[in-house]
Amino acid sequence: MLKAVPTLLLLLLAACASSPQPAPSGGASMASPTPVSSSSQPVDAGALPPLPEDPLSQGLSTPVEVKRLDFRGGEPQVPIRLMEGRPHVTFSPRGRMKLRFGGPDDKVLEAPSGSVWKVRVTQGEPAVLTDRVQLGEFRFSDKAGLAEEQQQWQERGISTRVQVIGSLYGIAGKVIDNRRYLLLVDEALTPKNAAAKQAELLRKFGARTTLFEEVHIPAHGILEVRDASGSVVGLAQDSLNAETLDASGFDIRQVEYHVGYENHGFEDRSYRGALQLTVDSAGMLAVVNVVKLEDLLKGLVPSEIYARAHMEALKAQAVTARGEVLAKVGTKHLADPYLLCSEQHCAVYQGRSGEAASTTAAVEATRGEALFSKDGRLVDSVYSAVCGGHTENNEVVWGGPPDPSLRGQPDLLEPSSKVPTPANLEAFLATSDIPAACQLSTFARPNKFRWEKHFTASQVNAFTESLGVGPIQALTLSERGVSGRARVLTLSGERGATQIRGELNIRKLFGMLNSSMALVEPTRDAEGRITGWVFRGGGWGHGVGMCQTGAIGRAEAGHRYRDILRHYYNGAEVAPIY
Repeated sequence: MLKAVPTLLLLLLAACASSPQPAPSGGASMASPTPVSSSSQPVDAGALPPLPEDPLSQGLSTPVEVKRLDFRGGEPQVPIRLMEGRPHVTFSPRGRMKLRFGGPDDKVLEAPSGSVWKVRVTQGEPAVLTDRVQLGEFRFSDKAGLAEEQQQWQERGISTRVQVIGSLYGIAGKVIDNRRYLLLVDEALTPKNAAAKQAELLRKFGARTTLFEEVHIPAHGILEVRDASGSVVGLAQDSLNAETLDASGFDIRQVEYHVGYENHGFEDRSYRGALQLTVDSAGMLAVVNVVKLEDLLKGLVPSEIYARAHMEALKAQAVTARGEVLAKVGTKHLADPYLLCSEQHCAVYQGRSGEAASTTAAVEATRGEALFSKDGRLVDSVYSAVCGGHTENNEVVWGGPPDPSLRGQPDLLEPSSKVPTPANLEAFLATSDIPAACQLSTFARPNKFRWEKHFTASQVNAFTESLGVGPIQALTLSERGVSGRARVLTLSGERGATQIRGELNIRKLFGMLNSSMALVEPTRDAEGRITGWVFRGGGWGHGVGMCQTGAIGRAEAGHRYRDILRHYYNGAEVAPIY
């Protein structure tokens, strides 16, 4: 039975917060963070804020509208989107529930475990959004790269502005700094006009761009709450929150997953933590799981690595995933009522339904641990599936200044002078018996360590049609890093030539190549006419940071997780932050 539920229809006007998590409290424990700077605001391009040598000694301001983690209780609470754009959702608490409608009186509905509830949006009004074309993204230390890019666009007649995203925290004597500069076209555009602007920049300058969304008027709507009989028991403005008193979480019916992929679908799932039901930017329903970081990792790590892998590799993955979550907060979904999504764009998260005993044990064994460089800063602990025998330097893949923790390393279990290096890429790719950890692992996949991809001439011409150079006559990969991964592709066609810069852009151009550690050559018919193109390559993914399959191979060879991480992150050390 419900507790204190009125028979009359309630209109409960909630005070809608700009983010799904409460603001951090004034009290601080040993692990509570000191928010030094947090920003998603434009910056005067002529006076870029300096990177302080000791960020924690600076009294930098924190805009009140910026979404930040809630560290109350010592462990961060992460608001992660489970689904959005839905007309309604049906859910059940796994323990006794409190459904908070907010508003001046903070109305609360209590309900027993197993009760069934349906929430839908009525009178939904979408947010008023504008877009700015994003020309580039730069590490906060890469002011030189930002200035150079800005100058280049100025010479092209494009007016720009600089935006700072991300946050700077001090926690447990460590620094978590994920601030970035974004270089944006200064003009604010409608979504339709922004797409046209992107096409224009691609056509004129070969620039592949993204969009930066800004909210001018937030979305609004009434959330209607119905019980199992279909009776409306209350309404809330824009947002309502549900929590179980014993933190047992919720079962949610028909959760949408793998949006935009072939295996897209819906299934019933179970989640730890609390729920926020809110109006999304389209004026429809978004379901947000507000969950402790450790519980988030329990439902996330199994999607990142084989749950049957060696425990030391699972521990290494848990540590890197923890750092990756912290590194992404405040840099994604800035116009949305959550910090991260549960898809590949952020991190695949399936809640309690996706948990495995082995990965849960790895998360618990490394509780609160993350990777830090020698100067005490959080390492951007990126990883990829298969490095192909050698990892890569960060600046080759993403540009910007070199990161001392992200240096390319041979993935050999033992040094060998007989093995070719990527400096002789043809010989390196042709050698099939390299004693690399990612080849010797029991989870190794030969077609990911070394591979070939064939395209017909017509396929390549279709891929490159928007570049305006005509049928392709020559393809050249260049500016290779220490692993042999290329960051520039030069294309010559019957009507001209152009370049594609960036490892990911090269891969995307051809329908997502396994990696840019590749050689490319044409195939020809008897008359010498080009009939197609063949890429011969190694590795699967960008290759920066930890090689996941290599980590498994190292664990199987007897390496401990801290040693595995030291190898892939150039001596970085594991340390607790809570």
